[in-house]
Amino acid sequence: MSPIVQVLLSGGVMLAIAVIFGVILVLVSDALTVRRDERVDRVENLLAKSNCGGCGRAGCAQFAEALVKGEAKLSDCRATPKANKEKIAEILGGGEVGEETVAVVHCCGGNACFNKYDYQGYGNCASCELIAGGVKACPVGCIGKKTCADVCPHGAVSVGDGGYSVVDKEKCVSCGACIADCPKGIIGRIPKNAAVYIACSNHGKGKEVTELCAHGCIGCGLCAKTCPVGAIEMKNGLPEIDYAKCIGCKQCAAKCPRKCIFLH
Repeated sequence: MSPIVQVLLSGGVMLAIAVIFGVILVLVSDALTVRRDERVDRVENLLAKSNCGGCGRAGCAQFAEALVKGEAKLSDCRATPKANKEKIAEILGGGEVGEETVAVVHCCGGNACFNKYDYQGYGNCASCELIAGGVKACPVGCIGKKTCADVCPHGAVSVGDGGYSVVDKEKCVSCGACIADCPKGIIGRIPKNAAVYIACSNHGKGKEVTELCAHGCIGCGLCAKTCPVGAIEMKNGLPEIDYAKCIGCKQCAAKCPRKCIFLH
């Protein structure tokens, strides 16, 4: 056999071996590939895309995967509109949509709440809280140093002329960032379509509250007595609204002598 034929034969054998191994690699790779559920992309496209982390996941993409795998509940996401959640539920074959909510600040003290001292430090609620529990005389009074506004990814929170934080319900996606970072723990969620909310968090007795704040709830119970459907109950000196019963008549807000029930 001539050298040229030997070279060609050897090259052909090597080429054949390479082709065989290539085919094997393709087959093995295909067999081991984890198929991506096409529903993941469909679900992700319907999510709010705010990547707020309120659901406990790193972002909407990760949450979409968790939903499809059955490792998360649709109600864990507060930011996605109800209409989109209903479409996602159809894709997943069911799921608890949950009620649309927004954040509210349960305080309306601000400038009407007396100060314990003149704070001159860094303008942040968390840092102010380190000094004797904050500048406000009320132990659960809004400090008004904009920590909640700074952490809101949608610019829905601001501190108004009253000196306390307020939430723009049209911008709020209920991600919970402000709730988590408020050192006083006075920010909560209510149904987005709620008519009123309690803008005070002090459970103290009337005389105690009036010595701290000109707007604080004195626990008189007039709101509960006024409500025509029994949607308000006094709990430990502070009214609590059952939004499942509330008909949005707003009589409680009109009757409140301290004006600490806000229209929403």
